[in-house]
Amino acid sequence: MSAPNNPYDPVGVASLEAEAVDSMVAEALAAIAAAPDLGELKAVRLAHAGDRSPLALANREIAALPPAAKAEAGKRMGAARASVRDALDSRQADLEAERDARVLVEEAVDVTLPTRRSRRGARHPLTTLMERMCDVFIAMGYEVAEGPEAEAEWFNFDALNVPPDHPARTMQDTFFVGNESSGVVLRTQTSPIQLRAMLARDLPIYVVAPGRVFRTDELDATHTPVFHQIEGLAVDEGITMAHLRGTLEHLAEAMFGAGVHIRLRPSYFPFTEPSAELDLECFVCRGASVGNPDAPCRTCGSEGWIEWGGCGMVNPRVLRAAGIDTDRYSGFAFGMGVERTLMFRHGVTDMRDMVEGDVRFTEAFGVEV
Repeated sequence: MSAPNNPYDPVGVASLEAEAVDSMVAEALAAIAAAPDLGELKAVRLAHAGDRSPLALANREIAALPPAAKAEAGKRMGAARASVRDALDSRQADLEAERDARVLVEEAVDVTLPTRRSRRGARHPLTTLMERMCDVFIAMGYEVAEGPEAEAEWFNFDALNVPPDHPARTMQDTFFVGNESSGVVLRTQTSPIQLRAMLARDLPIYVVAPGRVFRTDELDATHTPVFHQIEGLAVDEGITMAHLRGTLEHLAEAMFGAGVHIRLRPSYFPFTEPSAELDLECFVCRGASVGNPDAPCRTCGSEGWIEWGGCGMVNPRVLRAAGIDTDRYSGFAFGMGVERTLMFRHGVTDMRDMVEGDVRFTEAFGVEV
């Protein structure tokens, strides 16, 4: 015995009627023709040819038709969607041709003009900023310390109280030189320089450690697999959190102007105890946007504070790993990203601009010695 016919709702498939399909096609073609640029055309494509477009939704209703009506409806919908696709492709080609022609005119270069034989150069702003930050600490009596970028795993993790099962030690976050059992990594922070300073220098120790670091991050507007950090270390008798705060307040004023405030939020880092996140008072609104919907601040998201780096008192385990008597000596350490500092100081919104080598980016900063 044959199965009964599946019931269907005539109202539910009204969108498949010829008049309805023609109306949807006409609306799509009108929107395509009116798109003034490629950005608007992309929005039109989503609205009239995407998965949630009227034609796509109507096409799903074919399954509700009786078998005898499916073929005709399928042909009608196929022709309608094809005409919209063809119109989109044609309009895209026209808009791309207009864009290319406009670029040729707007970016035309007169090759007959005389040129300077030696073009005025510019130092990269990251180099300039790192040197300026180091100068702040040199003026306070610190020394600049350096270390290898291909670092022993013991210096990068073990001696800094990062346990073997810590997520940062996996291949997902760390570049290993060779394989994971080689014991050599591209340093994920400049903290190993601090440890080397504690092993090689006489006490007391006051060093600042700038340099490149490496992590397996994707390159986007706010992340890059190769970036720069600057870290500071002070080990002496009687060092307290008060000394740390005073040092960071001085650095903040040197970088962002007099009167800027900082705050320390409790946090956790394996190599410091206690640890804190270092927040910088928003240098645009100075906190005036907090709770004030009439004056929002895009820089800090109307929170009044911006995360800048991490800091804390050096964990006694780290001091003991360097052979320092923790009953007599204590110390503090801190670190922040140089790229992040540059973004704050100069309003750079995309970190990729710093690494793509476009001279137009560096020329804006000029030459500073």
